[in-house]
Amino acid sequence: MPNVMIRDLDPAVHAVLVARAEREGRSLQQYLTRELTRLVEKPTAAELFAQIEARGDGIRLTPEQILDAIQRGREER
Repeated sequence: MPNVMIRDLDPAVHAVLVARAEREGRSLQQYLTRELTRLVEKPTAAELFAQIEARGDGIRLTPEQILDAIQRGREER
């Protein structure tokens, strides 16, 4: 199984991570493994937009059209 080493981690960040792991009754390794798994399960904004673009079924709107739609929605309230 691959390993990850993080160098030069701020001691304050490390302390918070250790405290969070302890509150959950996990080791730091278990806690970080779970958090990193959660991180990769969610696509980044760029990945999400690329997926939408690849589908080819999206509606193409200009920024101006989007702003106009927002404004109309506010006016209808």
